[in-house]
This record gives sequence, structure tokens and C-alpha cells, in this order.
Amino acid sequence: MKVIHFYSENADYGCFSNFSLHPVVIEGVTYLTTEHYFQAQKFMDKKIIKKIISAKKPIEAAKLGRNRDFPLRKGWESMKDEVMLKAIRAKVEQHSEVKEILLSTGNAILVERTEKDNYWGDGGDGSGKNRLGKILMKVRDEWNAN
Repeated sequence: MKVIHFYSENADYGCFSNFSLHPVVIEGVTYLTTEHYFQAQKFMDKKIIKKIISAKKPIEAAKLGRNRDFPLRKGWESMKDEVMLKAIRAKVEQHSEVKEILLSTGNAILVERTEKDNYWGDGGDGSGKNRLGKILMKVRDEWNAN
């Protein structure tokens, strides 16, 4: 089985990164990246959400979203995968080039290769959950089923 690793938005398959500059419109709001959307969904406070949406770069949105001085919305841990799925579906649906690249991967296993994340990525050594890769494969399967 072929395995495709991705991480940096500037490398091969970089469009799979949540930092790739592919704006998404979700529920009438435009987010510069899927990272902006994801991080904003962690909160209920409109000031914090606006600050994240207004971040000039995805790394800034990520830092704001990881700031634990801001209270997370109730039930965040149980909903975060669905939030990411919604973000990835929007990105693929709204950017034909991302959809084409995703579909071109065939039935390859998609893996976010990073030591920085054991949940969304593979932990750098394959021990992580690779949830982002699995969500990308799920969206790919949805498109292939159509």
C-alpha cells in the first residue's frame, strides 16, 4: 500500500496542511485557512473568535487557539474531529485543485508526518493517531463514492 506523507504547506501535498492558503467559507464566514476555522471553533467568546479569524497568518491563529488563558468551549474534545471534517470538506469542495490532488492519491494512505503532534499527525514515528490523514482519506472516499 502506498503511503503519502505531508506536513509543510510548501512541500509536496502541502495543500493538505491546515496552514495552506486556501480560504474557506463556512456558514457565511470567510476563514483565511482551515487552521483559522478550526482554532476559532474552540471558543464561544466572540472577541477571541474575531481575533483568531483576523490573524494574518495560520501560525498566529494556531497560537491564539492554543492559548489556555482563553476558556475552551464546553465539549470541545468530543467535537473536534467533526469540526476538522467540516473544515476539510469545505476546503476540498471550494478548491478544485485541492480536490484534484486529493483524488490523485488513489487509495494511498495519507499521513501527516510530524513530531509535533500525536493526535492530528503521526508523532514523527508512526505512533500518533494521524487523525488529519484519516479525515482526508474519508473525504477522498466520499468524493470517490459520488
